[in-house]
Amino acid sequence: MQINLTGRHVDITDSLKDYVDSKFSKLERHFDHINNIHVILNVEKLLQIAEAKIHLNGGEIFAVHEHNDMYAAIDGLMDKLDRQVIKHKEKLIRH
Repeated sequence: MQINLTGRHVDITDSLKDYVDSKFSKLERHFDHINNIHVILNVEKLLQIAEAKIHLNGGEIFAVHEHNDMYAAIDGLMDKLDRQVIKHKEKLIRH
């Protein structure tokens, strides 16, 4: 699984990169056919925005989460992606 991390109006520090890597590695527990992930961290005035697009076998998943704190935005994004990945996996199993 390859993770591409982009920062818009924000510097990607080592701690931020490690945090994203550790969070996204947990997604592989649910679904191991993840090809690559593109994560964009964006700052607009006081709003921290985390968005991600995941390329899977059989589709694509996209989610966005906004918060005042970047780490909380990443956590919220992971919750959304986690639900979507599990839903995608269940859909594949049913067919």
